[in-house]
Amino acid sequence: MGIETAADERLAERLAELRLERGWTLEELARRADVSRSTLSRVERAEVSPTAALLGRLCAVYGRTMSRLLAEVESGPARLVRAGDQPVWRDEATGFVRRSVSPPHGSLRAEIIESRLPAGADIAYDRACTPGREHHLWLFEGNLELTVDGEVQPLGPGDCLRYVAGPSRFRSLGPGEAHYALVVVEP
Repeated sequence: MGIETAADERLAERLAELRLERGWTLEELARRADVSRSTLSRVERAEVSPTAALLGRLCAVYGRTMSRLLAEVESGPARLVRAGDQPVWRDEATGFVRRSVSPPHGSLRAEIIESRLPAGADIAYDRACTPGREHHLWLFEGNLELTVDGEVQPLGPGDCLRYVAGPSRFRSLGPGEAHYALVVVEP
C-alpha cells in the first residue's frame, strides 16, 4: 500500500527534510520518537502513509502541531478557505479523518480542526506536540472518551472540554462516529 496523493508524497519529503535539517540519522530520530528505524525509512521514502499516532510522535519530536506540519506541505493559507478546499487527512489504520478548517499561519495563534473518529476507533498520543498548547474540544455527535494526562473525560453531544496538551487518548465509544471540532490555541 504506497502513497496515493501528491500531498502524501510532499509529506514524506518534508519529514525527511526536517530530520536532515537537524543533522539526525534515522537511528537518532528512531530513538527520539521511539519508532522503529524501518518504519521511519518507509515513511520518508513514501512507501507508507504515517498513522495519526506516528505523526503525533514525529510532531512532538519536531516541535510542531500536526496542522502546522500538514500546512507546510500544502499551499499557503488564504484568508477565505472554502469547504471544498480545506485540507483533509485520513489515517487509514483507524479511519480517523481530520480537516484543517482554518489552516495555521505563523501570525495567528489559533486554528480550528474538524475531526471524525469512527465508532470503536482508539488513538493514543504519548506526548504533546508543543507543551502548554490549549485545546477546546467541542463534540457535535457521538460519544467520545478523552483521556488527558491520565484523567478520563467522557463526552456527549454538545459537551466542550478545555485542556492543556499532554499525553492523550481519543476513544470513540459509538454507536456512531464521534464528530467534533478542536480549537487549538498557541501558548
